[in-house]
Amino acid sequence: MTEHDSPRKTPVPARVGVIGGGRMGAGIAHAFALAGADVVIVERDEHAAGAASARVLEAVRRSIDRGATSRRFEVLEAAVETATDAAALTGCGLVVEAVPEDRELKAAALGRAERVLDASAVLATNTSSISIDDLAAGLERPGRFVGLHFFNPVPASQLVEVVVGPASDDDVVAAAKDWVAAIGKTPVVVRDSPGFASSRLGVALGLEAIRMVEEGVASAADIDAAMELGYRHPVGPLRTTDLVGLDVRLGIAEELHARLGDRFAPPELLRRMVADGQLGRKTGRGFYEWSE
Repeated sequence: MTEHDSPRKTPVPARVGVIGGGRMGAGIAHAFALAGADVVIVERDEHAAGAASARVLEAVRRSIDRGATSRRFEVLEAAVETATDAAALTGCGLVVEAVPEDRELKAAALGRAERVLDASAVLATNTSSISIDDLAAGLERPGRFVGLHFFNPVPASQLVEVVVGPASDDDVVAAAKDWVAAIGKTPVVVRDSPGFASSRLGVALGLEAIRMVEEGVASAADIDAAMELGYRHPVGPLRTTDLVGLDVRLGIAEELHARLGDRFAPPELLRRMVADGQLGRKTGRGFYEWSE
C-alpha cells in the first residue's frame, strides 16, 4: 500500500452525500472526493446514477492528467459510489442537495435526506436563488441547515457562497467555511436574501446582455468581448449564461422578479430560447454553438 492508498486525514467529513448527479452535483462530488472524503451520489434511477458516476470519474481523470492530485485513479474511483435511495446517505457528516432549481423538488429531497441523517450532520442546499429560510421551514433541524452555492464548472471555480439562514447555527456556518477552504475554494458568507450576492449581480448583468441581443445592439460575441476586454471579466455574460444553462438562468430570474420587481423581468428572447430547447452547452446550442 502506498501513501496515496492509505486513508487521509482531512478537515472535510469522512463521508459526504450529494443529492443529484448532474453537471453541478458531479462537480461537488468530485471536489470532496479529491479532498479525501468518501462520496455517495443519490440519483432518481439507475440510468441517472450511471451517468453521474461517469461524469465524476471523467472529472477525476482530468484532474489526474493536469496534476491537480497525486492520488491514483483507482483510489479515487473507490471513494465514489452512487445510489438511488436516500438511505445510502446514512452516516454522512455533510449532504449537499444539488437537484434542479425548483422549490418543491428541493424541499422534498432535503426532507428525505434529513430523515436518515444523524442529528449532528449538516444538510446544505446548492440553490442559487431560493430562500434558505423557506427551505428550512420544512426541516426538523433547521439549525443544521445552510446554503452552499457552488459555481459551474465546479472544478475551475474558486468561489462558494455560504448562505446563512435565520436559523443556521454558528458552528454549522463555521464548519461550512472550513470545508469550503479544505476543497481549495474561497468561502464568501452572505445573508439569506433574494439571489444572495452572486446570483443577484450575475443575473442582472446577464439579463441586460440578453436584452441587448434582443434589441440588436450587438452580437453575443461582441457583447461578451466588451466585458472581457473592457472590464476584464474572464467570461462574458452570454457565454456564462450558456454555461449555467438558459433554463437555470430563467428560473433564477423568475424567482428574483417575483421578489424584487420588474428590474429582473426575464426578456422574451430568453423565454423563447428555453421553450425551443436552446439551453446552452448542455443541449449544444444557446447564444453559442457547443460541441463536446
